[in-house]
Amino acid sequence: MPDYLAVFTSDKTGPKWAKWYAMTPEEQAQVQRVGIPAVAAWEEAHRDSIVFVGGPLGATRRIDDAGLVTDVVNLLTVFMVVRADSHDAAARLFEGHPHMSVFPCEGVEVMPVLGG
Repeated sequence: MPDYLAVFTSDKTGPKWAKWYAMTPEEQAQVQRVGIPAVAAWEEAHRDSIVFVGGPLGATRRIDDAGLVTDVVNLLTVFMVVRADSHDAAARLFEGHPHMSVFPCEGVEVMPVLGG
């Protein structure tokens, strides 16, 4: 079975994050008390498909072909590597994932890892 890179995406300047940033620390902690166990349960339910659990992605620096390094904001939020029978099956693993149903992620981009 092929491996697929899954990258959770969210617009850190969009309405879902605005709502998150508007929460008090206590409200964020309450969401995390629900969301973190939900993510762990999802990972347990899909453990046979997870090749590398990955994790959250931090601030991004970009270097261009001229050697200029700049800070950038992109949609990349969390990543993992999964194994599935097909590209569609890999994408469907993430239906209802807590990062989208509890936390402010908006989608998951799934792409085959080539050449492995």
